[in-house]
Amino acid sequence: MKRNLVILFVACLALNVNAQLLWKVSGNGLSKPSYILGTHHLAPLSIIDSIKGLQTAFDATTQIIGELKMSEVQTPAAMQLMQQKMMIENDTTLQVLFTPEQYTTVNNFTKENLGFDLSQMPKVKPAFITNNAIIVLYMKHVGDFKPQEQLDGYFQTKGIEKGKKVDALETLDFQFNLLYNSMSLRRQAELLLCELSDVDKLINNTKKLTTAYMNQKLDTMYKLSLEKEGAPCDPLPGEMEAMIDNRNKTWATKLPALMATDPTFVVVGALHLPGEDGLLNLLKKQGYTIEPVK
Repeated sequence: MKRNLVILFVACLALNVNAQLLWKVSGNGLSKPSYILGTHHLAPLSIIDSIKGLQTAFDATTQIIGELKMSEVQTPAAMQLMQQKMMIENDTTLQVLFTPEQYTTVNNFTKENLGFDLSQMPKVKPAFITNNAIIVLYMKHVGDFKPQEQLDGYFQTKGIEKGKKVDALETLDFQFNLLYNSMSLRRQAELLLCELSDVDKLINNTKKLTTAYMNQKLDTMYKLSLEKEGAPCDPLPGEMEAMIDNRNKTWATKLPALMATDPTFVVVGALHLPGEDGLLNLLKKQGYTIEPVK
């Protein structure tokens, strides 16, 4: 998920996540271990060669589980669903949500970076612009990033090629609602303005997060995600739970049955792993042995 939304965690005391992206899950009745890999949407595929034990773990599993089933993401049905969710359904427009000055700021950004004038899409939700701004800016400032090559899709594609089962923890409808309907339009507008108020800082923070991931420093990513500025950009109560904690808890209830059926290779965003309510700790509380793969 995007950095501006993935921001608060509780310090992880139960597990050492110093420099580890791949974890082994065993015990609690499992006949064979499963594995959990933390990913980052802006990381190039070259990271694969640096993660110790990755190929062995992948080969030892018969099922790939991601946040979404990536083969469904680019279908016409998915595009239609996204278009439905990203558009304002009531009488509100972007001109209503922003002052004239704010509207000009956002419009200048979308024309320069996203290729459209707001007059062409007067009812697009601010979250659509926010979610795409980071990716577009990162592509402009980091040469080796290719949005069509992401770890989530890579492992699912490889799994299909090897005859493994591929499934997902969430549906497209759930994720689109999370992105476009979990916050009010006013709050979406506020977060977009926060993002555009200091583009250089946004780019720098995104680079820091990606560099930490490429160095497999989950603890550094964790600390970066905790940073607050005492401004409207900081998360409001409930936003963290919606984006991270509640999803972790749901996944932690789904994974036991999946891992009991087949040795499973789980691929989810790295910032879902650490913390008291992180996926690793939630599984540990259920009796599983959680170990870093060395």
